[in-house]
Amino acid sequence: MTEKKASLLNPLVLAYVGDAVHSLFVRERLVNVSDHKAGALHKLASDKVNAHAQACLADKLFSLLTEEEKEIFLRGRNGKNHHVAKNQTLHDYKNATGIEAVFGYLYLTGQNERLAQLVETEFESYEN
Repeated sequence: MTEKKASLLNPLVLAYVGDAVHSLFVRERLVNVSDHKAGALHKLASDKVNAHAQACLADKLFSLLTEEEKEIFLRGRNGKNHHVAKNQTLHDYKNATGIEAVFGYLYLTGQNERLAQLVETEFESYEN
């Protein structure tokens, strides 16, 4: 998909894709670094792919984002969403949606190296 076409998508659509992409990256990483069974892997992944964890990730990554990525983040964060995840604050939910939108945009535009770089920064932050 072209960057222009992706930038015209509703930011919540970008976040929808980004949530799946982020989940897949986390699950792949967990499978590669552990020998846990599926139930334990699910619990570990859920701890990394929820609104609070993604909001913390957004805080860590924001300064590393390009101006274009920051714009997408802000569009995602400010998107009109009528749903808030249970047990999460509105602030966490909005910031999680923002970083998911960035991940979705990067994935849809084929910027896989950049996506991997941001996700690797996430892994470094919780492996240290």
